[in-house]
Amino acid sequence: MNIIADWFRRHFSDPQVVFLALLLLVVFAVVFFLGDALAPVLASIVIAYLLEGLAGYFERRGMPRLPAVLVVYLLFIAFVALVLFGVMPLVSRQITELVQQLPSMIAEGTDALLALPQQYPELVTVEQVEELIAAIRSEVISFGQQVLSWSLASVVGVITVMVYLILMPLLVFFFLKDKDLILDWFRRLLPRHRGIAGHVWKDVDREISNYVRGKVWEILVVWGVSYATFYAFGLNYAMLLSLLVGLSVIIPYIGASVVTVPVLLVAWFQWGWGPSFAWLTVAYFIIQALDGNVLVPLLFSEVVNLHPVAIIVAILVFGGLWGFWGVFFAIPLATLVKAILSSWPRRGVEDGPPSPA
Repeated sequence: MNIIADWFRRHFSDPQVVFLALLLLVVFAVVFFLGDALAPVLASIVIAYLLEGLAGYFERRGMPRLPAVLVVYLLFIAFVALVLFGVMPLVSRQITELVQQLPSMIAEGTDALLALPQQYPELVTVEQVEELIAAIRSEVISFGQQVLSWSLASVVGVITVMVYLILMPLLVFFFLKDKDLILDWFRRLLPRHRGIAGHVWKDVDREISNYVRGKVWEILVVWGVSYATFYAFGLNYAMLLSLLVGLSVIIPYIGASVVTVPVLLVAWFQWGWGPSFAWLTVAYFIIQALDGNVLVPLLFSEVVNLHPVAIIVAILVFGGLWGFWGVFFAIPLATLVKAILSSWPRRGVEDGPPSPA
């Protein structure tokens, strides 16, 4: 019991620390229990937080707040319009083409698998190949059923997307425009003495802003370079595959490993074991190497790195709590937790009570 009491005195002896802990618990409870209902608001806060860095840049260059917000907001709307009307139709068309080609691709892959026992009888047996083909067919049937269920729920999905497209731009604009008013309103609800919470927030804000904004730039750069490479090689479904490669950087290690499979499979079905397949594979792994060894250190030089074990645990924990979005935001949330723990105030028992000053 003395050990527990000493731990509480070391970490929670200050009332401001207790307030900080309660504030974090309230925020977590709101997100956990009301996350689905408040999803447009939470997503708008994240987008406004990302755009605030650019608005602050224009303000530091002497531009008043409202014109800076308008410029940033118009750039954001132009980017969203480009994605919705330029990228998404192309991605949707390529997804449709890929689904239509799946039966022939599966048949070609089955023939290649059935030839393995004849070529390498000491390594692969007919029974193993048949079991693998049965498992693949089972997964394809399951995927087809999921696609059918998504199509049946498409009406609800369209309504949800329309709500997001109408509400979120408005929320983003007002979060940017009235940032100071909203923050002042929240400050009036908080205790007057909250110096520790403010100190922790500054550290967390520095870590999270560096990570999230750097990750957005990493996604765009990797996506653009991958698309240019795939398009230059004439790879089928170049936009779809490059988008997957760009999004894969959200989940380090795991994302790159998973997205490599469809890229190489599409290249193999298109060219077979030929020079084009070999050169595209080399170019793809060069992109991955440059991302990990050049782009990431350049963008995240000031960010506290997470151990691979911490990344995997974060994906499992937050993915279990919030599904796809938990996996999507696992690394930023893990960075947030680490930043809080790193900047959490501690007081050794041997130091005695705090000085009156």
